[in-house]
Amino acid sequence: MSTVGLKLRELREKAGFSLRKAAVAIDIDVAILSKMERGERKFSKELVLKLADLYKTNPDKLVIDFLSEKVLYALEDEEFGLEALKVAEEQLKYKNQNENE
Repeated sequence: MSTVGLKLRELREKAGFSLRKAAVAIDIDVAILSKMERGERKFSKELVLKLADLYKTNPDKLVIDFLSEKVLYALEDEEFGLEALKVAEEQLKYKNQNENE
């Protein structure tokens, strides 16, 4: 199960939404939302933000989880995935540093 899917399911249950009510509120099929919560389909960032709003929770941690899973899925089967991630991290730091100057 995906981390973001599990967290969103927990938030949905804590907020008192049935799967059906949550799906209707964000205008997607119940089966699709169910598959997303179980990690069988991927969330979009837009959908993560809609659900965070619906469940009245801060979206920052959910977006971080979403992005980390996106990176994991892209690199998990790559021989040099970890090395590529380290290089990308350095490039991102460099880019952010130059944009802030």
